[in-house]
Formats: sequence, C-alpha cells, structure tokens
Amino acid sequence: MICATTLQLKMLLIPVWASMLLGLLVGFVPVVGMEPTEGAKSDFDHTPNAEPLPSSSGSNCSQLTLKLEFSSKVVEHEYIIAFTGYFSAKARSLYISSALRNSGDRALEWHIVPRQNPASDFPSDFELVHIRQASPSSLLTLEDHPYIKRVTPQRKVFRMLKYVPSPEPAAPCNATRQSWQSSRPFRRTSLSLGSGFWHATGRHSSRRLLRAIPRHVAQILQADVLWQMGHTGSGVKVAVFDTGLSEKHPHFKNVKERTNWTNEKTLDDGLGHGTFVAGVIASMRECQGFAPDSELHIFRVFTNNQVSYTSWFLDAFNYAILKKIDVLNLSIGGPDFMDHPFVDKVWELTANRVIMVSAIGNDGPLYGTLNNPADQMDVIGVGGIDFEDNIARFSSRGMTTWELPGGYGRVKPDIVTYGSGVRGSGLKEGCRSLSGTSVASPVVAGAVTLLVSTVLNRELVNPASMKQALIASARRLPGVNMFEQGHGKLDLIRAYQILNSYKPQASLSPSYIDLTECPYMWPYCSQPIYYGGMPTIVNVTILNGMGVTGRIVDKPIWQPYLPQNGDHIDVAVSYSPVLWPWAGYLAVSISVAKKAASWEGVAQGHVMVTVASPAENDSEAGGELTSTVKLPIKVKIVATPPRCKRVLWDQYHNLRYPPGYFPRDNLRMKNDPLDWNGDHIHTNFRDMYQHLRSMGYFVEVLGAPITCFDASQYGTLLMVDSEEEYFPEEITKLRRDIDNGLSLIIFSDWYNTSVMRKVKFYDENTRQWWMPDTGGANVPALNDLISVWGMAFSDGLYEGDFTLADHDMYYASGCSIARFPEDGIVIAKNLKDQGLEVLKQETAVVEGVPILGLYQTPSDGGGRIALYGDSNCIDDSHRQKDCFWMLDALLQYTSYSMTPPSISLSHSRVAPPTGTERPLPQRLEGNHLYRYSKVLEPHLGDPKPRPLPACPHLSWAKPQPLNETAPSNLWKHQKLLSVDLDKVAVPNVRAYRPQVRPLSPGESGAWDIPGGIMPGRYNQEVGQTIPVFAFLGAMVVLSFFVVQLTKSKSKPKRRKPRIKRPTYLQQQQTMIGKTPGV
Repeated sequence: MICATTLQLKMLLIPVWASMLLGLLVGFVPVVGMEPTEGAKSDFDHTPNAEPLPSSSGSNCSQLTLKLEFSSKVVEHEYIIAFTGYFSAKARSLYISSALRNSGDRALEWHIVPRQNPASDFPSDFELVHIRQASPSSLLTLEDHPYIKRVTPQRKVFRMLKYVPSPEPAAPCNATRQSWQSSRPFRRTSLSLGSGFWHATGRHSSRRLLRAIPRHVAQILQADVLWQMGHTGSGVKVAVFDTGLSEKHPHFKNVKERTNWTNEKTLDDGLGHGTFVAGVIASMRECQGFAPDSELHIFRVFTNNQVSYTSWFLDAFNYAILKKIDVLNLSIGGPDFMDHPFVDKVWELTANRVIMVSAIGNDGPLYGTLNNPADQMDVIGVGGIDFEDNIARFSSRGMTTWELPGGYGRVKPDIVTYGSGVRGSGLKEGCRSLSGTSVASPVVAGAVTLLVSTVLNRELVNPASMKQALIASARRLPGVNMFEQGHGKLDLIRAYQILNSYKPQASLSPSYIDLTECPYMWPYCSQPIYYGGMPTIVNVTILNGMGVTGRIVDKPIWQPYLPQNGDHIDVAVSYSPVLWPWAGYLAVSISVAKKAASWEGVAQGHVMVTVASPAENDSEAGGELTSTVKLPIKVKIVATPPRCKRVLWDQYHNLRYPPGYFPRDNLRMKNDPLDWNGDHIHTNFRDMYQHLRSMGYFVEVLGAPITCFDASQYGTLLMVDSEEEYFPEEITKLRRDIDNGLSLIIFSDWYNTSVMRKVKFYDENTRQWWMPDTGGANVPALNDLISVWGMAFSDGLYEGDFTLADHDMYYASGCSIARFPEDGIVIAKNLKDQGLEVLKQETAVVEGVPILGLYQTPSDGGGRIALYGDSNCIDDSHRQKDCFWMLDALLQYTSYSMTPPSISLSHSRVAPPTGTERPLPQRLEGNHLYRYSKVLEPHLGDPKPRPLPACPHLSWAKPQPLNETAPSNLWKHQKLLSVDLDKVAVPNVRAYRPQVRPLSPGESGAWDIPGGIMPGRYNQEVGQTIPVFAFLGAMVVLSFFVVQLTKSKSKPKRRKPRIKRPTYLQQQQTMIGKTPGV
C-alpha cells in the first residue's frame, strides 16, 4: 500500500516538474508579446536646438502626446521660378537670363541659389533665384517667358515638435507588460482579447468590459493575417519625409537609401520623430511595423532646428518621382493650402502614381483645422483615434475651408486609425509610445504598403484605387460625424479583400447624401430645408480609379423618386471639367420646390454621373473606360419658418489665412497668431450654431454679396469678425433693408494701426517683416457700413473680466463703441487697456468703456441694430467664457423687438458716446488687403472697389422622374462596383505575427539569439519554433520520469528486517535462491 501511494505521488509530480521545466525552457526563448526584462528604452538626443523627449522611470508606461506646430514665413529676396517642364540646369539659367534681360532693369542684381542635393544631377522644373530689389515689373517679365509658369516667394517652414505628458493619469502596466496610453483614464479589468476586438466599437454601451490592448498596432489591425499568407511588404518602395534615420539602427533591415535635403551635413535623426515614423511602417523587431520587408527610402527634409524650406521639399519630391516611390508618408502639415509650388508638386507626385499619406493635423477638437496636404483630394488624409475607438481630442476636424465663401467644404479626414499611445522605434534602439496624427499617418502608410504587396497586378494600384479600397472598407464609428471620422476606422482585412477583387471604376466621397441621418451627416442633418432658404451645398469628391485623368460624360442626371416625393426638391450640379489627378469635385445644390412651401415630409432621388478615362490599353473598346455611379439623396422638408426665426450668417465678408496675414482675434494667444479656421458656423463657430438651433432658430449662410439675398425672408443678419471691405451697392442695400424691417447684429474685434505694426512678424534669419492686413476685424469698413445711423467702433483695445446680468463675462482683445445714437441703449464696463500693454508694456484700467449698444431705427417698421465689440465669447477658437445667453437676448431684441430688462435696466447703462473725444480709426497706410480681397482692386497705389459681381445663378437640372420606391437606408457597407468580398476569402489562420528578432548580445543584452537566426536577418518562421522547443522539452522531462518509473518497477520489493533464523533454515533458503540483504 505504501508503494502504491509513493507511485501515485510520483505520477502527480510529473506534470508539476514538466511545467516548471517548460517554463524554464521557454524563458530562454523570446515569446510573442513579451518585452525585454529591463524594458524598451526611449533615447533622445539632447541637441541644442531640439526639444528632448522627457525621461520617465518606466518608458513602457510613459504617457506622451506629440504636438506639432507649424508656421511659415516668406524669405526675403528669394523666389521659386516654376517652369512648364523639366529642363537642365544650363537651360533653366538661360531662360531666366533671357527673361530678366527683357525687363530693361540694368541695375537688377540676381543669382541662382545653388542646391546641393541628390536631385541636382537631374533635370528640374523649378529654380531658386535670389533677386535683390525685385520690382513688380521684373517679376511680371519673368512670368511672361513662355517656359516659365509661375514666380512665387520662397517660404521657410518651422515645425515645433513638443512631447508633453498627457493631462490624464497614465494607466499602469499590467502583468504581461503590455502598455497602452490613452487620452483619457483607462481601467483594466480583463486581459482577455478576442479576435473581434479590432473591429469592435463599444462607444454607446453603458457597461462594457475594458480590455488590455496589445502593444503592437500592426497586430491590433490584424496584419498578422496577411503575414501568415506570405505578404510582408516585399517589393514596395516607401518613402518617409521627416527628420532622417540613423545608419545602423537595429530595427530596420531594408533601408535602401538615405538622402539629406537640408543644409546640415548629416543623414542621422537628431530628434527621433523620423525614426519613430519609419518604425511604425517597417520595423522588423520589438515594436513591429506593418511591412518589414518593404524598401525604405529616408528623406531628411527637416533640420535639428526643425526648419525646412519649400525648395527642399520640391527637390525631394522630384527625386521621389525619379526613384518611382510607391508610397510616401508625410507626417507634417500646415494651414497654408495656397503655397502653390508645394501644392502643385503634390499633384504631380500623385499623378505619377505615388500614394501619399499625410496627417490631418493636431489642432482638434476645433473644427475647420485641417492641415495641408492632407486636405487635398488626391491625398489620403488620416485622423487619430484611441484604443477605445474614440476620436482623439487632438485630431483635427473638417471641413476643408479653401472652398469658402462661395462653396462648401469637403469631407475630411478620409479615414481614422490608432494615433494615441502607439508604439514605435526609439531614436537609437528600443521602443516608445507617442500620440498624434503624425503617428496615425504612418499606421495607414504601413498598412497601405502592406496592401500594395498583396496585389498581383500592380497596375491596378494607384492613389485613387487605394483610397477607394480604404474608405469602402472602413468601419464606421457610432455617434461620430463625418467631419471627425471621415469614412470610419481603418479595416485592413476588408481593404485587402476589396483590392484583390478590384476593377477600375469611379466612386464618390461621400457615397450618398442623407440630410436625415444624424449624427454622421452633421451638420447637414442638423437643420431641415424649406422653400425660400439658401440652397444646401454638398461638395462631393469624385475618385477616378480608372486613370490619372478623366471627364464627366454629358451632364449628371437628376432622377427624383415620385413615390418618395422627389419632385418636391430641385437639384443643381456643378463639377470639375477635368478630373485630375485621380479626382475632381461634384457640387450638389439642393433647394425646395415652390409647391412644397407649406409641405412637410421626406423627399428622395438620386444623381447619376458617368465618368470616362482614356484606356491605357488602346485595344479596349473605344480606347476609353467608363464608369457610372449613383449618388442617392434624401432630405427632410418643413414648411417655411416665420421670418423672426430665420438668421442669416454673413460668410462673404470673412477672410482667413491663407493667403494673407489675418491675425487672431485674441492677442493673448501668441502661439497661434493666425486666423485660419474659416470663421464659419460649421467650423470655429460650431457651438454657437448648435446653440441657435437648440433655441429654435434656422441659420443660413450667405456666401455672396449683401445684394444677393431677399431681406424680407430674414429677421436678423448676423455679422461676426468681418475682415472684408464692402461694395458701395452693399452699403446702400443694407440701409434700405433695415428701413424695411431687417435687423442687424455685429460682433466686432480689435483694430489699431499701432498695435498692427507692433504684432508684425520679424524673422531674424531672413530680415523679413510680415505685416497684418487688418486687425481682428476691419473696423474702418464696418464703420462705413453703419455710419448712416450715427454709429462707429473705436480703435481702443481692451480686455478684462466683468459681470453682466448675473453672467460672468470675459472681454478678449475687443474694441469699444465710439459713437452711438443718443436714444440708444449702451452698456459700459471697466476694462484693462490692452493696447497700452502691447505698445508700452504698461497696465492701466479704463473706466466706463462702452462695449454693447442696442438701437431701434426710427423708420416705420424699421429693424433694430445691436453692436458688441468682441467676438471671442462666441468663437470656439480660444473662448474662455461663452456669451450665448447674450446672443439669445440680442436675437429676442432684433427678431421680436423685446428689449431684455437685464440690459435696459442694468446699472452699467451709460449715456451713448458722441465720438468727439478721439478720431475714428483709419485704414493702415500701405496695407495689402487688395491682394486678397474680393472687393478691392489696385488702382494707382490707392485701391478702389471692383465692379459688383453678379449674384450666383444656379442652373437647375431637368428632372427625369422614376416611378419606383427608393431605398429606406442609404448607408450600408459601401460596396464598390464589381467587388464581391465573398470571392476573396481570408484563410482561417490562427492569430500569428512574424517573430520579432531580439537584439543581439552587446546591443541591449535583453535576449539571446535563437539558433539559426542570423543577426540582421528577418525570419518569418521563428515564431513557429517556440512551440517545437516547448514540445521537445516536455518530451525530455516526460522521458526522464518514465525511465525512472520503469527502473523502480524492475526492482524487487523491499522487506522488513527479520529475526535471524536457525542455520538449517538459512541453508534451505540458499538452496532456493539468493535474497538481497536488507
């Protein structure tokens, strides 16, 4: 019995010892998902001009957000001369010499600025020329040369990389050392990770299981599925335009070329940003990239001072075209979408089949903050989300603003992906986590590189087809509008399926218009349409996967569904005459037919568009490819609201950067000096718009002169932060409209010529002054508009906190009311003289500054006017305390003639100012507003108004009604034509990713190299060797115990000691057989 118990105990110990030995064996082998014992390092060179990455005790748990700020300045005396084609250096010099000789200016000094970079040996389409004292006539003479396309100033670009700790507490690292950084607190309650995580969106669930996230973004997006199929980016050339890369960085095995385009004599990365970006795309170990076998081409275009020039980018772009780059990542951007040489070169890049991926910007959550070139139609613009599928707070929001004021912005970003807490390569070795859209961009660039390598027929892959595949396969995030998420979250596997069954075709972005679908279709869904309202404009992007150039055949066709009341709406369509490169626009204007003036309901129809492109193979029928796409339209119509509920927003007189220097309305914001968000109700005045809609007002946008609207339809005209001048005809019409019952509310801003001269930029390197063209608002122009009623704003500049009607208020760089009718209501407050502080650095408080005025015009049935000297309290850009309550009170006054008692009976009410104390502000002498104005034109040194333009006239499409039922749900997973996802099956493979090669001894000392793996080599089969080693180890342990067990069974049983027997008994036992002694 004792022996049986002992044997059972041994059998029970076998699995225990086997487990222990297996753990020891596996401990010597790098396991997928584990880190080195000492953690990954985050080295950062402390160069004098670079901001170092803050150190932390646990780099794997560091919570850092990467903030990028951009600015650009004109370089004095340097000009980029763009040619009509590519010419040798000698030919370019001859053309410039010939053109300047014809200028007749004998004293003109000029020379070609040498550019020492790899592209200097090849023909180029531009030249950088230094021209001292260049006159306008000499520049015009240059542009008159038949081979010179354009002359533009050279621009100097500043990029500020700032690594800042996240304001939220970091999540602790868990037992498996998987780290995740979020833009909000995150609690881990489970380490379970199902295969469905990568497409899960748990945004609206009130209770959800929070899961720990794998640290490799490539694994999260299921790149391991494509790796298992043998796709690792092989044969794809990917370019990284950034801060460079060290030559012997251990994470990369296939760096094909490193080039330097800066004026620094180094190819290495002194900041770490370029290394991180390259690692996300193609790192082969530790922090695994998407395409480790791709060919990396490193373009160093930023110095350690974080400075670049437009000419550096132009040369580097030309070189990328020569090298036939397939994918190009540009984790940079800025608001200057009118840097023509840069924008033109991006078009040329994509026209040469380079798929450009660019970050959308880190200026969120403000709307209208898209960066260029990500806002271009031919570029894949990428926004950021966190690992809980929330839009990252820092991610810039749409819409695009360069179509304003006459049109409407397009949907951007195109797609979103993980950009918060993503791990990438450190400066010298190891990994670190960063956040920002410059992190999300290489995630998409790496995914695109991997996708390109999966397509057998590479001719099918181009910037349009790749974008079509990405947006058609994207998974929409619930509760997020299209200007935040674009088409949704990157879905790598679905994109693979689409690409591998793709046939060249055209598609639309967005693919449908549904003004009833909220919140995705915000802001269109936020307000129904009605008869007599301004047409709703939807700017749709046409993507042409058939070729780099195309056209729309005949005209788009409008087909209303009669059973769904489609004949109650009118549709007008304008479009690009030529689709190039790979894209164009389709502007759809929707209005309500007269017969539906008192009708309420839903109307549907669709627009049919046929796109044609030249066939690359002329043997195809007609030598042309065609594709017909359908744009479904669904709108909600209501009866025309009463006049008092309708507010008209003046967009036509708002100007923004670019192209001119229009300063911020709040001078305290020194790090953000430009007014570049569009000043639109759907960008930086979004919160105000939402508030007005919640109060029952209907807000429309005027994108044309004041002469182009019927004032009898509106209760109030709202002018906010106007920088534009006014046509004389506009001033006359507005006076007549107000006499007939239209009311006016004006929110002004500061304007002081002395302060404008003070806040001009001075570049120490280029000795170039950059003078603002107006103040926060164009006060002299506003004064011309309201002078007939005895009103005017001053050039005073004030700020401060105060209380009005029991509401806390903040006056941020506003002006005061200088003149007001004596029978009006004026509110004054004690404020600080900010102008004195800016000019003389002195502080003074001014008592009784008039800031708010209300006035009823004397004419019978006349309208009312309200003036306020600061717009920052309704502007989302830098608002500290909102004054929406005051806007409500002013609209009650202007729309219903109800004077708010809190204002009329206020203790702050004072006698209206007469304006005799100081002269009214005058326009800045020598300003260049005429260069950017829609109203002014140059005239003998004294700009004058242009002729009044004609009002926009829409040509309504002739309907072709359909007597059939429209679909009820316009959005599905958008399937491209001829694409059947079922035909491209993804193999049912186990979760797998290539094993990352550990650092060799002497590099980090963290892991040993498994046998058979050569240093610097990438072995896809390494991951499969781990279970083999484990199995062999278990077999050895099991064999050992089996042998021991066998030996124990072959031995006789031991006996207890006995009493010595008599001799005769011993002799008898000896004859039987010998027994072992005890």
